[in-house]
Amino acid sequence: MKKMIAAIQTSVDAFIEGPNGELDWVEDWSEDFDILDQIDTCVLGAGMYPDYEKYWMSILANPEAVLDLTGKKPTEGEIAYARFANKTPHYVLSTKLEKVAWNTTKIIKDINELKNLKQQSGKNIHVVGGATLISNLMNYGLIDELRLVINPIVIGGGKALFKDVMGRHKMKLVETKTSKSGQVIIIYTLSE
Repeated sequence: MKKMIAAIQTSVDAFIEGPNGELDWVEDWSEDFDILDQIDTCVLGAGMYPDYEKYWMSILANPEAVLDLTGKKPTEGEIAYARFANKTPHYVLSTKLEKVAWNTTKIIKDINELKNLKQQSGKNIHVVGGATLISNLMNYGLIDELRLVINPIVIGGGKALFKDVMGRHKMKLVETKTSKSGQVIIIYTLSE
């Protein structure tokens, strides 16, 4: 059975966006959480997917252009991730989203389809986000592993990572490490 690995960047105070949706505090979106060689599928929620699609498709279209989201040119790592994402199947869990532009993406309407996806053979599944999707998958017991990249910043408010989690979810620490830029990467497995 495939594992569902949720991996997301957060601030020290556990926000994934600033109060007005700001993402300028993330230095580089190419962080692959040491996961790319372990996955063959990505899952996203409908709230996050449109900007995700736009961001990575714009890098593919022109790797030298300044990006709207960051105001910077993409890093080499971001270009590499865009190429990876362009050939990797993506599933968006949504009852409202009607269409997507990226040909590697399929909309699924029922969480049970994700349960079935876990039963297929192959590598693991990367739950890219956002916060609502990760919370809901935790609530359904579908997340097997959580990888957090904690950025060295307190942003004081915004969208909380675990805003919709119900009840307690016990975790077991697997690994911690730090990056050159001061990020702390924490890997947990979730247990029932």
